[in-house]
Amino acid sequence: MLGRFKACPAAPRRLRGAIAVLALAWAAAAPAQQLPPELAKAWTATRVPLGSLSLVVRQIDGPQLIAINDTVPRNPASVMKMATTWSALSGLGPDFAWRTTFLTERGDRPDAQGTLRGPLYLKAGGDPMLRIEDLWTLLSDLRLRGVKNISELVVDRSIFGRVATDPGAFDDAPDRPYNASPDALMVGLGAVRLVFQPDTRARKWIPIVDPPLPEIRVEGSVKWEAGTCRGSPEIGTDVTGSGAGAVLHVSGAAPGSCGEFSVYRLAMPQADYFTAVFRLLWKELGGTLGRGVREGAVPPGAVPIVWHDSATLADTIRLINKNSNNVMARTVLLTLGAAKNGPGATVASGDQAALAVLASQGVDTRGWAIDNGAGLARQARLTARGLGQMLDVAWHTPLMSEFMSSLAISGVDGTVKRRLRGGDVKGMAHLKTGTLRDSRALAGYVLGSDGKRYIVVSIVNDPKAGAVRAFDDALIRWVAEK
Repeated sequence: MLGRFKACPAAPRRLRGAIAVLALAWAAAAPAQQLPPELAKAWTATRVPLGSLSLVVRQIDGPQLIAINDTVPRNPASVMKMATTWSALSGLGPDFAWRTTFLTERGDRPDAQGTLRGPLYLKAGGDPMLRIEDLWTLLSDLRLRGVKNISELVVDRSIFGRVATDPGAFDDAPDRPYNASPDALMVGLGAVRLVFQPDTRARKWIPIVDPPLPEIRVEGSVKWEAGTCRGSPEIGTDVTGSGAGAVLHVSGAAPGSCGEFSVYRLAMPQADYFTAVFRLLWKELGGTLGRGVREGAVPPGAVPIVWHDSATLADTIRLINKNSNNVMARTVLLTLGAAKNGPGATVASGDQAALAVLASQGVDTRGWAIDNGAGLARQARLTARGLGQMLDVAWHTPLMSEFMSSLAISGVDGTVKRRLRGGDVKGMAHLKTGTLRDSRALAGYVLGSDGKRYIVVSIVNDPKAGAVRAFDDALIRWVAEK
């Protein structure tokens, strides 16, 4: 089962009625190619050429205030997640959910000793946030139904095609969770927690792997230092080996005053990590596994025994956008591809499905390349005008509240929790940020002091793009003071 979907019948009708009016309004808007004096000063301070900036500021149901290079395709970094989550929300519905199911062949029930004659099947649903505790509950439910001894577990990942990526390909940081590969059966986002407990008497740090997988061991050490803790310690890690075993080499130093702290790391490929976690939990629950875990297809007529339904899509996109979670965004795009174009989804079919949804809403996607849907790609492209149109369309649908609530609130939470905290702008903007080498982006909705709502899209591609943060903050303040 791909998921549950309750149609939102009012949305398509209202969209069709509003699209023509919105498209005409955006097309007819008089371009304002100059920055206002207040913003021109902030931009000059960046020392970035104006040609590197694409900017749109527009009052909803009102005039366009600024449009600079708004049709130039640019890399939006993580702002791409807005396109992914909106196309999924409007294309699948807010109550869409992912289902992960254990099945057996028809008539195969555990005997008095809890043994299944045939394999146990696991149908992966592409859940982007299947937690370890969710898997434990599923396995506990199996035990409650009398299953104890499994000859083999057959995992069916056919909802997605060949989507595994090399976590080190993007920036040569293969152990960092933001580089996690998507997978149809991803548990715990594929990352282990490395806990460092302080031994104050011995003045040393004790590393603990959570979950305690026997396939992963820790080598090296973190030096104990005196002094004041000045934030989360910077710990060096390096992973060697994979599959049946991995070694996490740790290095660095941390003041003892920091107390217990944790880091998350990728130590194994997604499929191997799932197998290791499954073995650990099943053994803890008193179960046995004979021949192990392999990939395969669920046979026709197989009977579901237990299943887990995820959180709704509306709840899931809040995790994605507020915290800018890459692998969850990738999985949502693949899910949209599977729903619209059939199982075996790939990045290409997900991209195609998202662009089709946006095109049906009248969004101008010329020059767009959604790629993996997370923005973690050098070739991804959006235009400020097209993204502004998408935000306008979203605002005028019944799904507006779900989408806007997924964005980080200025000075309050998510990726802008520590930005825009001044009294006049705190809580006044719902935003998505994007950061890559040579790329900075910011987009969303801003409530002005005049009580009117504004759409803002700022995308900068330039070797000095890191200098534009102060400009973007000044931009949001300027709009909020309207």
